[in-house]
Amino acid sequence: MIRRLAAYVIFGVNVEGRKEVLTISIGENESAKHWLSVLNELKNRGVKDVPVICADGLTGIEEAIATAFPKTEYQHCIVHQVRNTLKYVPEKDRKAFAADLKTICQAADEKKALDALEKVTEKWTPQYPNSMRRWRDNRDAISPIFKFSAAVRKVIYTTNAIESLNSTYRKLNRQRSVFPGDTALLKALYLATFEATKKWTSTIRNWAQVYGELSIMYEGRL
Repeated sequence: MIRRLAAYVIFGVNVEGRKEVLTISIGENESAKHWLSVLNELKNRGVKDVPVICADGLTGIEEAIATAFPKTEYQHCIVHQVRNTLKYVPEKDRKAFAADLKTICQAADEKKALDALEKVTEKWTPQYPNSMRRWRDNRDAISPIFKFSAAVRKVIYTTNAIESLNSTYRKLNRQRSVFPGDTALLKALYLATFEATKKWTSTIRNWAQVYGELSIMYEGRL
């Protein structure tokens, strides 16, 4: 019998400004119990603190973070938020809608972001009634990013490294889509990750500035 399995990857940036893949898990259904197990494993391996975790709206992730790392801020992934909003918008309106969403994402502070959110919602709701619902529902999880400068925001919502990893995994999946068991799949993913991350030799751009700002925001925690 062939089963479909999902791979869940946690990617991080350490205090030296270097990117790391922290863990890969497969096969579990998304739930608070699953994510708590994953986060506790990271703690047991030596991760002491995480100022910010950015993720899509994964089932149970927010509850798990609150338990495993109670001081950690949960930031809903802005890139996924935009993609999920535009997913059901026809091509004819997508470019204009995306431009309006940028007024929220690139706002100078949270107040301006909320003002932009109201304007975008008012403009597009008559045509697409549910398009902005996720922005309203996830407002508390979206708002943490607006207290940071552009340099720090870029670290939090830039997805280039993650997209590169996903491309590597998709290539692996095309080459071999069936594995004899979970362990074989996990080994293949680890080998693909090892090869992909060989290129991660430099630190995050403007890391000194980013580290300085985070040190002030999260005093005594870095």
